[in-house]
Amino acid sequence: MGGDAAGPIPDSGNSYRAVEILYHAFLTGLVLTTVTRRSGADAAELLFRTFRRQHLEKFLPGLAKLGLVGLPHAVACAQYHYLSNHLGGVRVEYMYESDRKAWVRYVPPRWIYEGTAVCGVPSEVSRAMLRGWHAHNGVSLGNPRLGFVCTKQTTDGQPGLEGYYLEYDRELAPEERLRFAPGEDGPDFDPARAPRVEGADWPTSRLRKITRNYAMDYVRTILPVLADTFGPAEALHLGGVTGRLIGMQYYAETAALIGVAPGGADGFARYLSALGRAQDDPVDSYRDGTEVVVRQHAWRLMRGVAPLASSVFDGWNALWEGALSVHDRHLALRVTRRLDQGDDVIEWRLRPRRA
Repeated sequence: MGGDAAGPIPDSGNSYRAVEILYHAFLTGLVLTTVTRRSGADAAELLFRTFRRQHLEKFLPGLAKLGLVGLPHAVACAQYHYLSNHLGGVRVEYMYESDRKAWVRYVPPRWIYEGTAVCGVPSEVSRAMLRGWHAHNGVSLGNPRLGFVCTKQTTDGQPGLEGYYLEYDRELAPEERLRFAPGEDGPDFDPARAPRVEGADWPTSRLRKITRNYAMDYVRTILPVLADTFGPAEALHLGGVTGRLIGMQYYAETAALIGVAPGGADGFARYLSALGRAQDDPVDSYRDGTEVVVRQHAWRLMRGVAPLASSVFDGWNALWEGALSVHDRHLALRVTRRLDQGDDVIEWRLRPRRA
């Protein structure tokens, strides 16, 4: 055994940004992989379940954390989406019309469908996201009169995902909680009248950590939902394909951010270690003969999520397999211990393929 093979820890802001890029792309990739390998309807079901689970976990605690409890429900919901998404790095606008009607607009470029990916997302997938979250706000608030009206969808070629929360004069049937009204047009956004985002003056490194968390939280949700929706075997296939493709596609950008040059086991150990530490996981590494061993002593991403299908770890680990194939195609990455299977660490061993 030798010392830590990972070397010095890179700038935390750059490391947070690298993690954010990977997980953001992984989320978008999982949607597109499901569309192309299965169907738009299956991708819609995956997004519905993902956003409903996120809603049930985060909406009510988030209202309290953002100080929105006590506001009229339509206003509180629209402000919640503005504030929480704005902090996550999403372009979003909020427009108050009345205590019973408040607008929200997600402005292109749409965060979840990064870049040209928006061209591959069927509109039924976008509608499923609204069914999963926006249509359930009234239920969670105990207000059966509250619904969401969608007036525009980016995936239909319109300039943003737009709509308003509306408190009706009567209780809504379940199918009425989400309504589409493409002929309506929302008011203009006035930044001076928007609620203030707490933390707007925070240091860049802290804001980077928030946007990192935003992307990580989606992957934390969607990987278990993938297994619940399609079964562990299909989740292993979809997650594995996506992980390897995203790891390959984004290796160069993320490695540059953390100052890792292609080639060699020590370099990839530094890459894995930097990304692990940027996820708040303790990591160490050392040489063991012809191998370099990297050990991660926690898995913050999935902390508290149980039970976990093995496909969750395997899909996540495919990110690093894909990245290694670009970093150095002559190296193999072998997992010898796993936290999700009862071991006390995640342990990877890097060695030449011909050794």
